[in-house]
Amino acid sequence: MVYAVVRAGGRQEKVEVGTIVVLDRIKADKDGNIELAPVLLVDGDAITHDASELAKVTVTAEVITDLRGPKIVIQKFKNKTGYKVRKGHRSELTRVKITSIK
Repeated sequence: MVYAVVRAGGRQEKVEVGTIVVLDRIKADKDGNIELAPVLLVDGDAITHDASELAKVTVTAEVITDLRGPKIVIQKFKNKTGYKVRKGHRSELTRVKITSIK
């Protein structure tokens, strides 16, 4: 079993070939592929975490679609002062499929 832990969008995700992952919005190249930076590689019993060894490893993913996350509503209210604020936020996301770990 080969899998990798990759750094993407301020988080780390455990991925295998064929895994579909939702990440923060990433710009793809003209072919629709992206490279993800590995933090850890597990190949059977061999575990690689050295930075110089991980520099040789490439994790390639194919962009499936761009999407937006759920709306998050932020409300603030202070009693007896007339202060109330309502804000909203939706994250820009990208759904990718891992194509290779080499």
